[in-house]
Amino acid sequence: MRRNFYWVNIADVPQWYVATPVPASGGSFNEPWMFGEGHPLPDPGLIKARVRNPGQKRAFVFAGVERTPIVSEAVADVFRTHAPGDVQLFPVTVEGESERYFVVNAARTVDCIDEARCREVQHYAEDDPFPEYAGEYRWINGLRIDPARTDGAHVLRPKRFRTALIVSEEIKDALEGVGDLGVSFERVTTSEGGQDEPRA
Repeated sequence: MRRNFYWVNIADVPQWYVATPVPASGGSFNEPWMFGEGHPLPDPGLIKARVRNPGQKRAFVFAGVERTPIVSEAVADVFRTHAPGDVQLFPVTVEGESERYFVVNAARTVDCIDEARCREVQHYAEDDPFPEYAGEYRWINGLRIDPARTDGAHVLRPKRFRTALIVSEEIKDALEGVGDLGVSFERVTTSEGGQDEPRA
């Protein structure tokens, strides 16, 4: 049976704004974007995150400009149960909150983008001022991935477009069961006949 996958994005709902996580001892991480790089990380130690805008508290948010996934314990349990080999969960203390939260690091990068089925693909130009991005996608509209190339993963970041956090339908359904999320889900797979279906 064909597996369906979804791009997890910031939802257009009232929600609090949590700043980029930093070491609890002070200062900042040398690579604050490391939780979105799609590879396993060494234990970063104690982490904290400040609430920059209290807003509506949500169980799953993207923190800071780096869009670090931060989740409640109930959401963390979904990842522990359904994708233990795909993610790392690092405890983070959120300012003013007594309940436990976790940074979710998707530890797998998979070469699964179906470029021919994407609506629009923008590449970094050869003369781009950021040569370290050579070969990466600048942006993709109407992202599509090939589920046959996901290597059994339930949570992943696509190779050359790691800004996208992708989850399987099983993960999506379990997360929606938790509720009170600050994220939305955009379907990135097509039907078995290769046609796009209405997006969830």
